[in-house]
Amino acid sequence: MSRLPVIVGFGGYNAAGRSSGHHAFRRMVIESLPAKERQETLAALGVMMGIIRFQEGQWRDETGESLSLAAIETRHGQAILDGSLIRRIDTSFFDVDSAAWQKSASLGGETETQTFILKARDLPEPVPANWQVTELEGRKVKVEVTGPVEVKLDSYRDIPVKSAGQLPAGFDPAQLYNARFHPRALQLAVIAASDAVRSLGIAWEAVAASVKPDEVGVYASNVMSQMDEDGFGGLLQARLRGGRVTTKQCPLGLNSMPADFVNAYILGSVGHTGAIAGACASFLYNLRSALEDITSGRCRVAVVGNAEAPITQEIIDGYATMGALASEDKLKKIDGSDSTDPRRSSRPFGDNCGFTIAESGQYVVLMDDALALELGADIHGAVNDVFINADGFKKSISAPGPGNHITFAKAVASARAIVGDEVIRRRSMIHAHGSSTPQNRVTESQIFDQIGAYFGIESWPVAAIKAYVGHSLSPASADQLIASLGTFKYGIVPGIKTIDRVAEDVFSDRLHIPVTDYTPQEPIDVAFLNSKGFGGNNATASVLSPRVVEAMLEKRYGGAVYARYAAKREATRAAAQAYDEAAARGEFATIYQFGEGLIDESQIRLENGELRLPGFAQSINLDLPNRFEDMV
Repeated sequence: MSRLPVIVGFGGYNAAGRSSGHHAFRRMVIESLPAKERQETLAALGVMMGIIRFQEGQWRDETGESLSLAAIETRHGQAILDGSLIRRIDTSFFDVDSAAWQKSASLGGETETQTFILKARDLPEPVPANWQVTELEGRKVKVEVTGPVEVKLDSYRDIPVKSAGQLPAGFDPAQLYNARFHPRALQLAVIAASDAVRSLGIAWEAVAASVKPDEVGVYASNVMSQMDEDGFGGLLQARLRGGRVTTKQCPLGLNSMPADFVNAYILGSVGHTGAIAGACASFLYNLRSALEDITSGRCRVAVVGNAEAPITQEIIDGYATMGALASEDKLKKIDGSDSTDPRRSSRPFGDNCGFTIAESGQYVVLMDDALALELGADIHGAVNDVFINADGFKKSISAPGPGNHITFAKAVASARAIVGDEVIRRRSMIHAHGSSTPQNRVTESQIFDQIGAYFGIESWPVAAIKAYVGHSLSPASADQLIASLGTFKYGIVPGIKTIDRVAEDVFSDRLHIPVTDYTPQEPIDVAFLNSKGFGGNNATASVLSPRVVEAMLEKRYGGAVYARYAAKREATRAAAQAYDEAAARGEFATIYQFGEGLIDESQIRLENGELRLPGFAQSINLDLPNRFEDMV
């Protein structure tokens, strides 16, 4: 009997804010929320941004005045909205109008010989052959050079790409824990995974005690590694900048660190670890690995996610040189104007010119269905299947191909096998890759339209949340997954509000691509997450709503068992709500256990077919079966 991987926790941070408690989703559909939920969302986001604080049982701003939720919206609502989602790149990253550069130059004097004074310690090694050096007092030297001197001069240039999906303005992940010398992507990994674990409503110690130590898995990675100063960026630049490589830049730069940090500092796990990279589909690659391990029984609890911090000059320069990013000039040309709104740079399925890069860290916690019922975990949905296919022969590594036709068709067929034709036709939706490139809007919509026709779908709702949070590369499909959980709860499909209309070349006969938030007449029970990555990395997942999952569990375990689970779940929901309320007040309680709970390896015991680790409630079984019994 196959075990069902159910989603029991989720969390993270992106341009829309904190994911747990559906806060980031509510920011995306804030225009469609009732007043109370809208104001609560603004207040929690305002706390993240440092505009609002919760003190002595009251909401307050910088004046110290006590504010109601309505007053927060009136006074600070617009600033909170303006400081979230896609927007002009903040100068805390770099100045897009005056980004640091170096210009090579050859200095020649009026005479054949040039003379200048240097500190002795600044002499190059070795001294060039055409340099004549004379020692002076004060540890200085006089240099006489025959011929030109090659130098690099500090310079500043305009960056054509002006916008990105950034964490809410004023929010610094490094302030949530002791993040000394951690690259930004690893800061995101720590706070995102902690948010997901806290959202469980069950103490991690209780979860770990319920399974064997090797039945926990962490599946996480990133695509661009850590390319800022504290990671590979600083490592590669150190010599050219006249600095030194640190002891941390090389190991912390590895793209496996978003998994390693979760194991070492959040969970203290000795279970399975994996860091699979599949370009922009990386989250779904990791999700599939977790799914396969849970359904097969190898793993009972999985923490899956990605963290990416690509808002650096070098990464933006790389993607912009490929022509992949939306530049200010190209957006002005589309708009037929001398100006453009940086908040509307990502325009999936509209008249567009490239994607908008973004930072994000997102994690989900999966359990097999039996463990979820045993612990009384709250179930937010389930991952039915994930399909991955390549494109075959290609004329360009970045060009799309047939692989996505395969993944998407199989994902729909797999979900149909569970819920039937009628649910697929009337109560399913698509979270499109929706990268906001002209090629994507045509090729991806053609896939959806063709497959919709085959399955008899007439008006398939399509969301593309990169319009809100940008393209975060490896966590992009995690952003989609968490948004789909929001749709399951609130019944709203986020509209593509950055476009005025769907582009004429989009295949939309069978699709419903709303430009405002859309509330279907019937609840959404299945969401298809589609992801396309450079190199032919195509993946599609099908996700089932809590409503569908609960019916499946009641059928599998019976009404009495399910009723006992539902009663136990109430305490879990109350604990998760308590965490959410505390986090909304700024009490994030980030888990970061550096050097705590170390395992004394001298106390490891092997006896009676078991391996026992100190500090773990259960042992690891060593009486393993012969998997190839028929061959021996």
